[in-house]
Amino acid sequence: MTDTYLGRPARLNALKDGLDQRILVLDGAAGTFIQGYELDEAGFRGERFTDWPCDLRGNNDLLILSRPEIITAMHCAYLDAGADIIETNTFSSTTIAQADYQMESLAYELNVEGARLARRSADEAARDGRPRFVAGAIGPTNRTASISPNVNDPGERNVDFDTLASAYGAAAAGLIEGGVDTILIETIFDTLNAKAAIYGVQELFDKLGFEIPLMLSVTITDQSGRTLSGQTSEAFWNSVRHAHPISIGVNCALGPDLMRPYVAELSSIADCYLSAYPNAGLPNAFGGYDETPEKMTVHMREWAESGMLNIVGGCCGTTPDHIRAYAKAVANVPPRTIPERPCAMRLSGLEPFSLTG
Repeated sequence: MTDTYLGRPARLNALKDGLDQRILVLDGAAGTFIQGYELDEAGFRGERFTDWPCDLRGNNDLLILSRPEIITAMHCAYLDAGADIIETNTFSSTTIAQADYQMESLAYELNVEGARLARRSADEAARDGRPRFVAGAIGPTNRTASISPNVNDPGERNVDFDTLASAYGAAAAGLIEGGVDTILIETIFDTLNAKAAIYGVQELFDKLGFEIPLMLSVTITDQSGRTLSGQTSEAFWNSVRHAHPISIGVNCALGPDLMRPYVAELSSIADCYLSAYPNAGLPNAFGGYDETPEKMTVHMREWAESGMLNIVGGCCGTTPDHIRAYAKAVANVPPRTIPERPCAMRLSGLEPFSLTG
């Protein structure tokens, strides 16, 4: 495989320059945008998948192939709102996640075409002279490497490291072929899944003979301040720092008020750029999200003015209106300065451990 899109090296230089100069804006929720179309089963199937043998409603990634005009409209809406970086609609485009729909064989195509849709939209927006970037989104899958699915057997697993690494690597290969600028491993709730993803992606880089930046974003699942698999945010950073990501961050699960302490902690310790894209609050009784762009922007501006952000965006419940408000709020705020920390041996289990000389 070769770099199929001329101009990627120049875009990567522009991305790094942009991160040094200002706070970049990431897009918002894909699911929230898609839900606005109120698609039924036929709406998800489109013409190509009319006779598929199982239900497809809810497979948002499939819309890349069955309803590409919806995904293109989403990318354009976020770009028009001021996003510098848009994510591909490929959160669940791994063989593992697509098995729920008997679509394992389509995973690679989903990633390639998802990247191409985003790339075209970003390049069209960039005609105004401001570069736009595409992050290849890879979600955590619906399997957990470090937690048993059976409460009666703590040692049981429904997936192994090699299977995860292979699935993540194949997804990344499709995304790179389609023209993404970075690989974004996001909504990390299990660090072992993330380490499998890192391994799979770096193995791919070795095969390709070149690398693109890696972005990582963890999910702190509740006010305990830990991932689902039990790590604190600093312990998580110690576990993945070896991957030398261009950015580390926090997304999903929490609204901005509850997420702030974990963003602040990572901001103070991570020697790379910092991203944050919270939910629009916690889900209400109807499964919706109540935080308005105005309410959310108060938090995002404060985070920026406190020197915590290099990249800001939105997760579940956020819309182009949220992103538009964020873009205006941080436009003239200097980006976070990457901290310098003393050299130390930094280890982690569920808690971090540092040993200085």
